[in-house]
Amino acid sequence: MAEKLHITWAQYHALIEQLALKVHESGWFFDQIVCIARGGLRIGDVLSRIYEMPLAILSAHSYNAGDGTVRGELIIAEHITMISPKIGERILLVDDMADSGITLKKIVEALPQRYPDIKEIKTAVLWWKACSIFKPDYWIDYLPDSPWICQPFEIYDQMQVNDISNRQQEK
Repeated sequence: MAEKLHITWAQYHALIEQLALKVHESGWFFDQIVCIARGGLRIGDVLSRIYEMPLAILSAHSYNAGDGTVRGELIIAEHITMISPKIGERILLVDDMADSGITLKKIVEALPQRYPDIKEIKTAVLWWKACSIFKPDYWIDYLPDSPWICQPFEIYDQMQVNDISNRQQEK
């Protein structure tokens, strides 16, 4: 594995804005944003604000051991959480990255089976790694060395409430 890629909050938000522009400039119209939680949750939230579109959330995860660094079995939630009465026909499916690509591939296959109203799905990520078996429709950074990406919120993977309490008391 290549070296780690450390991302700041400023870089993270700039990448999301670039992704919003890339999708917009493509001219592709979508009527629903679905984010894959947890990694795509923040990205989906920002895109839903920029596009003024409700956000639907599908939980899935496979990284659960070793402070979120060890891949296990992929688990996809049975239902999507959304405020609209039904899912849109043209879905922008958002995640943080195409790492192995397995999550995106399986969700793209599963959604139309679960929701027959879906006519088209396009995917958007911040990072597309060379090791991915799935090529997203939209991405900002292609990473040929497939580094581990250290995102700014990952500090909370190793933090507990007692740590926060101790830190607050030190102030």
